[in-house]
Amino acid sequence: MTLQQEIVGNAMQMAVVNLHPGQTVYCEAGKFLFKTTNVTMETRLSGPNGGGQQQGGGGGGMGGMLRQAMGTAMQVGQRMIAGESLAFQYFSAQGGEGTVGFAGVLPGEMRALELNGTRAWFAEKDAFVAAESTVEFGIAFQGGRTGMSGGEGFILEKFTGHGTVIIAGAGNFIDLNPADFGGRIEVDTGCVVAFEEGIQYGVQRVGGLNRQGLMNAVFGGEGLSLATLEGNGRVILQSLTIESLANALKKAQGGDKQGPTGGLFSTHAG
Repeated sequence: MTLQQEIVGNAMQMAVVNLHPGQTVYCEAGKFLFKTTNVTMETRLSGPNGGGQQQGGGGGGMGGMLRQAMGTAMQVGQRMIAGESLAFQYFSAQGGEGTVGFAGVLPGEMRALELNGTRAWFAEKDAFVAAESTVEFGIAFQGGRTGMSGGEGFILEKFTGHGTVIIAGAGNFIDLNPADFGGRIEVDTGCVVAFEEGIQYGVQRVGGLNRQGLMNAVFGGEGLSLATLEGNGRVILQSLTIESLANALKKAQGGDKQGPTGGLFSTHAG
C-alpha cells in the first residue's frame, strides 16, 4: 500500500503522512512533529529490517534472541559511528486512519522518494526524515581516499526495499542527471543531498598543484576537493551547505572566522 503523504510549506517544509489501519512509518528520533490520538508511538533501537524487532519465523529460543541482540548492537554501532540518532520512532494507526507530521532540522526542502526494490538510494548524513516500515535504513561507508577527502561524503545513509522514504536538506533542491551533462558533474561536497544507486560518487582535487590550483583552493571557497557524480540516474543537490549556514550565523553573532578569502582559511563549524 502506497504511503499517502503531502509535503507542505516553503522555507521550512514538513511532511504530513496519512496512515491506514495497520500501516507503520518510522522516523529518526527528533524528526517527529505531531500526530492524531489514534496513532501509537514506540521507540526502538532496531531498524525495520530486523535486529531487535520481532518477526515471524527467524528462529526462537536463546539462539534467536542472541542473533536479534547482535543485529541490534551492530545497527546501533553503525549509527553511532556515523553520528546518527541511536533510536527510531515507529508510528502506527489503530482503529481507523491517522495522521502524523515530520520535518527536518534545517530550513529547506523535503522530498519523497519511491523505492521499487530495484535501485537503492544514498543520502548525506541527517537527510533521513521518515519512511515506511518496508524501507530498510542502513549506513554506507564511502571509504578510502574518497571518504577521507570527501567531507560529507564519507558516511552515507542507504535506503533499500519497497516504499516511500522522505528526506530533507537545506535551501532549495535541484534534480540533475549526470547523463544529461556528458555523464559527469562536479559539485561542492556539501551540496550533495541524495543520489540513486548506479551513480558513482568520488572526490577530486580542485585544479592541479600549480598556481591556479592553489588559488582555487586558498581563495575559491571550496577548499581542496570537489565531489564528482558520474553515470545515469537521479541526483538531488541543495543550494545551502551546512558550513555556509554556520559561517553566516557566526558572522551575524560577531564571531566570523572565515575571513575575506574563504577556501582553506574558512573554519568548519562543529
